[in-house]
Amino acid sequence: MAASIRSTARSSAPRAGRTRRVLPAEVRIDALMNAAAALFIARGVETTTVDDITAAAGVGKGTFYHYFATKTDAVLALRERFTRRFLDQVGAAVEACPPGDHHARFEAWLSGAVGAYLGNFELHDVVFHDFRHDRRRSDEKDAVIDQLAGILSDGMQAGAWSLPDARAAAIVLFDGMHGVVDDAIAAGRRDPAPLCRLLRQLFGRILKG
Repeated sequence: MAASIRSTARSSAPRAGRTRRVLPAEVRIDALMNAAAALFIARGVETTTVDDITAAAGVGKGTFYHYFATKTDAVLALRERFTRRFLDQVGAAVEACPPGDHHARFEAWLSGAVGAYLGNFELHDVVFHDFRHDRRRSDEKDAVIDQLAGILSDGMQAGAWSLPDARAAAIVLFDGMHGVVDDAIAAGRRDPAPLCRLLRQLFGRILKG
């Protein structure tokens, strides 16, 4: 009888199981994107599988497909995040300058852009690997060009420099910066300071008109 009571007590007592920790959606997405970025850089997009990403992120495969329909969607999400962070980093440097000091604001944009690119060029190469010239334009590049064109346009209106067209000048300056930094990366030069000095000298001549 006593044994029966003990058995009943054991069966009716609540089981002490593991409590499953449900992470907020933004944390799960961030974990997936961070894992995907690291794996894409280390292995390449083609050889990285969804299983690899979910294992590295510590989430189930269903979680990946809840947020991304395909691996390509994860690449596109990383591209959008790369651009947003680039704009935020550069924008913060620009806004730290006085509104009326247009030369300082341009130099802040330049230093911020060089630093952001050098600091993340491996991820940049992954997420923009499929760029083709037949596409001509992309939303991501347009956003960066618009940011720089706004700085140049403000300077034109204030008489800080004379340019025939702010957007055209922004394209020339952005592509020039991109090319010089790419050349430095290929040569193993990763210090942003000498690159910024060189670019300030070159671009200063353009902005003098």
